[in-house]
Amino acid sequence: MSAARLDALTSWHSDWKGLRVAVLGLSVTGFAVADTLMELGADVLVVTEKADEEYERLLPVIGARLWTGPLAEPPAELVSFEPEVVIASPGFAPTHPLIMWTQEAGVALWGDVELAWRVRDKVRRADGSTAPWLLVTGTNGKTTTTRLAASMLVAGGLRAAPVGNIGTPVLDAVRDPEGFDALVVELSSHQLWYLGRQTGPQPLSPHAAVCLNLADDHLEWHGSADAYRDAKAHVYDNTRVACVYNKADAATRRMVEDAEVVEGARAVGFDLGVPGPSDLGVVDGILVDRAFLEDRRTSALELTTVEELQELGLGAPHIAANILAAAALARSLDIAPAAVRDALRGFRLDPHRIEVVARHDGVTWVDDSKATNPHAASSSLAAYPGAVWIVGGLLKGVDISDLVARRGAAVSAAVIIGEDRAPVVAAFERHAPAVPVFEVDSAETEDVMARVVEIAAGVARDGDVVLLAPAAASFDQFSSYADRGRRFADAVRQRIGRGGGDHDASADPAAGPAR
Repeated sequence: MSAARLDALTSWHSDWKGLRVAVLGLSVTGFAVADTLMELGADVLVVTEKADEEYERLLPVIGARLWTGPLAEPPAELVSFEPEVVIASPGFAPTHPLIMWTQEAGVALWGDVELAWRVRDKVRRADGSTAPWLLVTGTNGKTTTTRLAASMLVAGGLRAAPVGNIGTPVLDAVRDPEGFDALVVELSSHQLWYLGRQTGPQPLSPHAAVCLNLADDHLEWHGSADAYRDAKAHVYDNTRVACVYNKADAATRRMVEDAEVVEGARAVGFDLGVPGPSDLGVVDGILVDRAFLEDRRTSALELTTVEELQELGLGAPHIAANILAAAALARSLDIAPAAVRDALRGFRLDPHRIEVVARHDGVTWVDDSKATNPHAASSSLAAYPGAVWIVGGLLKGVDISDLVARRGAAVSAAVIIGEDRAPVVAAFERHAPAVPVFEVDSAETEDVMARVVEIAAGVARDGDVVLLAPAAASFDQFSSYADRGRRFADAVRQRIGRGGGDHDASADPAAGPAR
């Protein structure tokens, strides 16, 4: 395959017929890639270690071939297929044997988002243009901000959708026969690593983009914090109108400063402080826009108030910051401030994001199981100072000691769960020795949360919050962060249903804390 032919594949209407494409992985993303390519007339081989039963059944229906088996080395079927392009699902790390083989063989390597960008013109808007893309990434807050921004666009009268890492593949959206006026695309660092490899003449060029924050995460996938940061920074590549960044996170500012953007694109900051010109922020309890108005040096547009956000259950500081970021994206498409406010009035956070699951006997139980890394947990602890903190799980190579040093001394007690308990205990011993620490060593998933709730109820006092903000992944003991959150909520409700007093000292039969 000549580079010239690949460079020419910039439209749904380009000549994709007969193009040999190997698709790595068969989950929701891999199937969307295979389905799109078959519709385009390509020759498709899907290679996967294991296949989802539904997608395995559907592949022959759409005409794609499937190979399943160990992927410790490239299978002979893949090598003999001689792919002209390999499109990998986001789970395939740079060090995976198939990715390394692809690069060493000089075969073009794409992700699903690059393919979606190339064929985005299948359905055009009424004026003949393609729908603009708004990109969202960050260590934390991506999904909430993506949903917020899409809700604001819809409230402003646009047909818009939240897509990408949030769950709906971008390829499904660009093939929707009704089309969209705009897409809000959540991108993981994995997807951005693949986008960073684009070499074609028309690389992805978003209307606006934001990196919400940056903290160590997914280091086992990227190999280092620098590599993770570099992947995230690709969100700003070729931005045309607004590079939105977090003024409270210097790393995101540096990303914007270093980005190669379209001439005329400008930096737009957000934080919870008083905004300067070209920023969004908070003045006297009012969230305001000083970026997207003509007289931004002397004026500001009101978006909503802190009081109203609190009434809507959106008052946590990190949620308010997400709202400002989403508003910046929406305002870059001229969505009116009134539409931003209307969207917020109908918005609800997803489950397991600072979700109050019960209030009983003076104690509030909060499920933030989505806090799967220290940065997210830090935001939760800032929203609920003095909480009984349920922490732990699979740390993914991340050092939790900085979080404990910053937030640990302020909690009233810590209940530690998961496979990686030892480094959490050690961090408390070093940085917060006065805090009572309890370990839950239950081996059975069914027992973990019952024991957690029993211990937490034993130490919580009137007015306390018991906060599940694990700062770790869930896969050591649970099927997902959602499973972890559901089991926590179920255990809380079962205890309340049995009439257990939340701060009955007899609720913890253990001899005492871990130290």
